[in-house]
Amino acid sequence: MPEIKVTSELNGIVQKLEVTPGAKVSEGDTIILLNCMKMEIPVLAPKSGTLKAILVEEGAVVAEGQALATIET
Repeated sequence: MPEIKVTSELNGIVQKLEVTPGAKVSEGDTIILLNCMKMEIPVLAPKSGTLKAILVEEGAVVAEGQALATIET
């Protein structure tokens, strides 16, 4: 099964992990909430599938383009 990397669209801090590995996600579901300049920015699932792994922890600083999670389709 192909894996899709979910990446950050901006620099920020991981505020909350919304889904745990093994959970089914649909395209457009919020996986992670990032905090950037006091704004909550949702990281959305680009495709439906099973969340295979989350590659960051709450409180982690992330960079634009950094892989945050993987989804198995």
